[in-house]
Amino acid sequence: MAMADRRSGYAAGVCVPTPMPWPDFLTGQETAPVRVLLIDDDEFVRRVIAQELLSDMRIQLEGQADSIREGRKLLARHEFDVLMVDLRLSDGMGFELISEARNHQSNGEIIVISALEDDSHVLRAFELGATGYLLKNAWLQSFAEAVLHVVNGGAAITPRLARRLLHRLNNNHRHAHQDDPAGNAPPPRQPGRDATLTPRESEILRFVACGYVSAEIGERLGITWQTVNVHIKSIYKKLHVHSRAQAVNFAVHTGLI
Repeated sequence: MAMADRRSGYAAGVCVPTPMPWPDFLTGQETAPVRVLLIDDDEFVRRVIAQELLSDMRIQLEGQADSIREGRKLLARHEFDVLMVDLRLSDGMGFELISEARNHQSNGEIIVISALEDDSHVLRAFELGATGYLLKNAWLQSFAEAVLHVVNGGAAITPRLARRLLHRLNNNHRHAHQDDPAGNAPPPRQPGRDATLTPRESEILRFVACGYVSAEIGERLGITWQTVNVHIKSIYKKLHVHSRAQAVNFAVHTGLI
């Protein structure tokens, strides 16, 4: 009987996919892999995702759970960089775990993995601070790449879902223009007094808005990526947001940047 590779799960004689080169400035080096928690009550799906994560040396699967109850235990026991969570669990909705994860570790990233693709669930997840939403029945998507995208300042969303949301935004924009052809949009919501950013924080937020990750921002400003993340955490607190996307959206609409 063919022996399987201990880490990848691939049988002997089967070519393991060659990992793509990973730049030194990105999070997820083999010496400091991205820590992931996985919560899904579908044993088959969870096993498929876990095998893909374990086959990537840039990722470390810290723990798995199949319910809200067990998920809470994971959150209490483990620090994480990315939480991957299903929305429809046997003992409730994953929204509860998203909120608790944000309270437990505000700078962690959250990716929803779900069969639910209606706009209300998707938008609710992003409102709570998720930076990724992957559909279980989608094809041509990589769970490992999604993890690496969000932990380096990006977002991960199933392409079909992204296209539908873009269509919705375009429709909303068109209807707004029809209702107000002169373009007299209501004034943006003004930030609170504690939303005043320092010059350095504004500078960093502008880089974030342009898609730069923490290490790249640090290089350009002559500071460490850890210092950049400290500034980003301060920005989150001042703007009362939970993700880079929310921070940029708020700052753009309020004129902070």
